[in-house]
Amino acid sequence: MADKIYGFSGNYSSWQEVRKISTSYDTPEILNKVKEAALKVKSGEALCERDSILFNECEYARPLIRCLLNIASYNNNKLRILDFGGSLGSSYYTCRNSLMHLDELSWSIVEQKHFVDCGKQLFEENSLKFYHSIDECVQTENPHVILFSGVIQYLEEPYKFLEQVMKYNFEFVLFDRTPFFDVEDRITLQVVPPQIYEASYPAWFFNLDKFLRFFRHKYDIINAFDSFESWRLEDVQSQNKGFLFKKST
Repeated sequence: MADKIYGFSGNYSSWQEVRKISTSYDTPEILNKVKEAALKVKSGEALCERDSILFNECEYARPLIRCLLNIASYNNNKLRILDFGGSLGSSYYTCRNSLMHLDELSWSIVEQKHFVDCGKQLFEENSLKFYHSIDECVQTENPHVILFSGVIQYLEEPYKFLEQVMKYNFEFVLFDRTPFFDVEDRITLQVVPPQIYEASYPAWFFNLDKFLRFFRHKYDIINAFDSFESWRLEDVQSQNKGFLFKKST
């Protein structure tokens, strides 16, 4: 494997090139680390967790919460969320105290099978459900919004995937913790610091203008914000951002 420079590095020609020198998110060790942290949040020992790291304050989630409350205001104080790649409820536990006053709150997570199985066994409750696919979730929950929080950059073909997502005609599409810069899309290698867990995987950085153009034919931006993360990617400074898109009328 390449020298362990923790964080993001490189400008690779293909996803498969990085896969050859990286590990995977699909390991029992990562699930166990995340599960242990999420159980502590569920029991009240910590306020929230992100990538298995525990926090007792969640100020970083305020822009996301504002967007979710905005969506609820369009839907008679009701909010049904499809959280794609939502782990074992990281964003749910971070946001739920600010959303419990709503007349309806449904938070559904679509994840890898081993995460869904664990979620169903240990974390499901009235407002939190787990599903194996977008289709299954849409048919059962009819969500107002699909949420991508720190996940779309880890898909091999993100734009092809988003084309499929657009066919569901979600009223809202919400991104958070998504890395952007002003140069061309770039495939990088992310090496996770060992205090989180031992892992490495490919990750995209997106050209901002290209990303926004993708939605213009069908969605309008009604909120945009900087996320708390920013990265120096060798010769380029990037900024993680969030966008709330509403289907055009």
